[in-house]
Formats: sequence, structure tokens, C-alpha cells
Amino acid sequence: MRRLHLFFWAVASLALPSDLRADHRLVIQGNGQLAIVDAKGNIEWSMPWGGIHDLHVLPNGHLMVQQGMGKIVEIDSETNEVVWSYDAAKSNGNQGKRVEVHSFQPLPGGAVMIAESGSGRIIEIDREGKLTKEVPLQLDRPHPHSDTRLVRKLANGHYLVAHENDGKVREYDAAGRVVWVYEVPLFGKTPRPGHGPSAYGNKLFGALRLPNGNTLIATGNGHRVLEVSPDKEVVWRLDQEELPGIRLAWVTTLEVLPNGHYVIGNCHAGPGQPLLIEIDPKSKKVVWTFDQFERFGNSVPNSQLLGVEGKVIR
Repeated sequence: MRRLHLFFWAVASLALPSDLRADHRLVIQGNGQLAIVDAKGNIEWSMPWGGIHDLHVLPNGHLMVQQGMGKIVEIDSETNEVVWSYDAAKSNGNQGKRVEVHSFQPLPGGAVMIAESGSGRIIEIDREGKLTKEVPLQLDRPHPHSDTRLVRKLANGHYLVAHENDGKVREYDAAGRVVWVYEVPLFGKTPRPGHGPSAYGNKLFGALRLPNGNTLIATGNGHRVLEVSPDKEVVWRLDQEELPGIRLAWVTTLEVLPNGHYVIGNCHAGPGQPLLIEIDPKSKKVVWTFDQFERFGNSVPNSQLLGVEGKVIR
């Protein structure tokens, strides 16, 4: 069966224009496996692994991922061994609480930032698990599963937080004060439950700060990507049905490549739809897609391109 899937994928790839064939190496998780896929679409490395929401490749090539809902681990992909772990659900005051981790970020010097849903805080720890910083989160509708999705520490020391349940991006300064907030609009539509393309809402997944000071937002079940100015004006948007032959579903990860292109995660989109899409935001031309639904399934919320020369914002 696996050979048959690979055959059909290869045939489909040959049918695409040259600029739409898979030419990015990447790490991805889906269907119970964590995998590195080469530029031809073949599995280069894999190991059994459950669902994740965040993923980072460290400078030494190790992978930092979630294990379950509360633990962060570092994996040596040469040996498939977990070489470091931290259980946020049982550490630094969380024993007995329901705490979930949906985002974390390796910091310079080996420290790790962790966003804790349930305890409602961002923490920073050293590699011995010692708490070095704590920032409380502002929450309108607190819930251990959806206080946050992706959170990123910015170069200025601030934290950019995607509050899924609140439908808001909040920027916290280093002291924990909210200095900017943007509520993702519903654009006049009525929310609908679910995860697929027919659902709707503003349960955003991620936000990035662009070099021009604007904020790029993956709107989750809003099925779109927004670029918002500091004054909260939508200056660019990509809507659900805007790309020919592509239907956006739960829009998750964003990567901004050195050439300015955006790589967009398209989770819960169903068969026949790409898991990842690279576009030129100026022309909105699709320049690359990655579709291995048969291999990775319908729930692929995070991935990371590998071997990209230059700085990638993610």
C-alpha cells in the first residue's frame, strides 16, 4: 500500500508545473509519525510520535517537540533518543493542575520559553528546569486546552501570543503588560463549529511580527491569513477560496522565507488539498505545494522547512 501511495504521489508530482513540485526538505508530524521528508517527497527519517502543535529544529539538528499535552522534549534524530525533557504539567507549581502546552521556543543560551494553558502564564526555564521568568497571561475565556496556540518571543523581549479561545493576538512586554491587542474579525459571518473547511470562527493559531512592524496572523478556522498594521488596519489578506484549486481550512503555521514568500499550514483540509502552500504575497501566486494526505493524514498542524539559506521568520 505504501508503494502504491508513493506511486500515485510521484505521478501527481510529474503532472504539476515545475515550480509546483516539492523542492523543500522539511520536518513534519502526522498520522502518528514524526518525519523528515526530502526535496523529492521521500521519507528521509521517521519515528513514531503523537500529535503536536509546535516544533523547532535546533542548531545541532535535534528536534524539540511536544510529547503529550504537557511535556517538551529534545530528540536526537540520529539515535531517536529523547536527550532532554521537561514536564510542564508537573513542574514549577503546576502539580495537580490541568496544564497543557501548545507552544514553546528555544532561546539563546539553551533556555526555553513555554506557554502554559491552564496555569495561564508564559515561563522561561533553564535546561535544569529552573524557573527564571514568569509572565501572567490576560484571558477573557480561560480554558486549559485553548488559552494559547503559538507564542513567540520577539527580538525586543516582548511576547506575541495567539490566544485561540479569545480570538485575539496580544503582545506583552517584558514585564507582562499588554501593549498591543488585535481581535481577529469574523467579517460579518456567523461562527460554525468544527475543524474543517466548513467550520468558521476566529480561533487563530499563530502570529508573526514582520520586519515592517506589521503582524501576520494565521486565523485558524477563519480560513485566511491577515497582515495587520500597528494601527490594526488589515493591509493584506488571503481568503479561503482565493488560490486556484486550493481551499484553506484550519490555517496554522506561517513561515516567511528570505525571498519574502509565505509558507502556510493548511490543516484539516481533507484529501486533494495541500498540507503546505508557498505563495508570493505580492502576486498571490502559488509557487510550491506539499500534499501527502495519504501519508500524513488530515491533522498536520505544524512543520518546518529545512536547509533554507538566510533568516526564516517562524
